[in-house]
Amino acid sequence: MPIASELLSILACPKCKGDIALIDQGQGLVCEACQVVYPVRDDIPIMLIEEAVPLAGWKDGQRQAKP
Repeated sequence: MPIASELLSILACPKCKGDIALIDQGQGLVCEACQVVYPVRDDIPIMLIEEAVPLAGWKDGQRQAKP
């Protein structure tokens, strides 16, 4: 079940309190201001700062392997 639009309208980035947007077919929520993605697991957004993945390291819903 995808994240409801009502939920998306009230969610905010926990770090900067800015807007977030759904990406990767619902696998993550991106904060463009902070350049991070908050993962969505089992249709539950994980809105913890320590769980955020840098936008540059996010690819198709997963962290990219570090070189």
